[in-house]
Amino acid sequence: MLRFTQICIIQPCVIPKIIVLLQKCKNMQQPFVFGVPADVPYFIGREKESARLEANFRYGVNTVLMSPRRWGKTSLVNRVARGASGKERIIVQMDIFACRSEYDFYNTFSSAILKQTASKIDEWKDLAKGFIERLTPKISVAPEPGSEYSVSLGITPKTHAPEEVLSLPEKIAQRKGCELVLCIDEFQQVGEFPDSLAVQKRLRSVWQRQKHVSYCLYGSRLHLMTRLFQKKSYPFYKFGEILNLEPIPLQTWIPYIQGRFECFGKHISEDYVAKICDTVQYQSSYVQQLAYSVLLLSEKEVDDTSFERAVEDLLAQNNTVFIEQTQSLTTYQLNFLKAVMDGITSGYGEADVRESYNLGSPSNITRLKQSMIDRELVDITTEGMVLGDPVLKLWLKRVLG
Repeated sequence: MLRFTQICIIQPCVIPKIIVLLQKCKNMQQPFVFGVPADVPYFIGREKESARLEANFRYGVNTVLMSPRRWGKTSLVNRVARGASGKERIIVQMDIFACRSEYDFYNTFSSAILKQTASKIDEWKDLAKGFIERLTPKISVAPEPGSEYSVSLGITPKTHAPEEVLSLPEKIAQRKGCELVLCIDEFQQVGEFPDSLAVQKRLRSVWQRQKHVSYCLYGSRLHLMTRLFQKKSYPFYKFGEILNLEPIPLQTWIPYIQGRFECFGKHISEDYVAKICDTVQYQSSYVQQLAYSVLLLSEKEVDDTSFERAVEDLLAQNNTVFIEQTQSLTTYQLNFLKAVMDGITSGYGEADVRESYNLGSPSNITRLKQSMIDRELVDITTEGMVLGDPVLKLWLKRVLG
């Protein structure tokens, strides 16, 4: 039975000091950004990837962004899209995480394209009616000035064929005399749709014939993205250039983190910057989150005490989420995670590994591996299976011993 322990959070006595610090810096930018896409001055590094992605946008090359979660794919696309947009090239961005079926996707797809290629609602309506027959868009505008308007298109299998919707961006690009780049976040959702292979074939068949539209596809579930784009039997195999993101190196993090500390009248040595990066295995969002806790919990200078308290604070912030992710795991599943934590990346069916970690029969191993992948608790890398979340790994070491 897994026993959960409550990890301490920021002590009440520290809160007044934090408030004073934040009040003192109220006219300054926030120290670090995490949990949301990063922009200047929080977007750092990625010069090589930015240049390559910008070139692909410019020359109409399809791109597939691949990396584990929290490595900044969305931030990178946002950053490049802002610089690459113009009269000759329109960048359309959409997130399809909420899509659970083929026609959910078509409604989100067409709505995003129409809204982002039209500057006014009236133009939006004209585009909608001009390019998709039998479409009567319903547009709701909030009373607040500058508020976003919501759109209901009502595209269904009875009203529109998939090819009609998927051809929309090419028609708009030709009418406007420009190029379109469609950036689709959480694209792995397509692989979860009912009759997914047929949907993928329809998308690939239409998209590969378009002359004025290119695509940038990316998502947060690495194993599903890998399956979609790197398995020869899948329709999107070799659809475009695969751009793998690598961790931002320490030498880029050092001046950034030290600079942010200096803005708030504090100092952090290069060694502690390295400890921050190593603790969270260079995952960008976690680097910024841990650096934020270290800043708040340090006096003028970061020391071992403030650093350890910051790590405890980071674990506490994720405690509820990690409990939710692991509380229903079986003993065999927990034992499997412990093996992965101990650095065993393959060979789980071998007798000594099975016996050492009590993984059950050889036939049980396949089910264990798949269940961990489906729950997104492990990632498959070139080295084998690893825990994808470094903070979850720290947390499990505390509760599993």
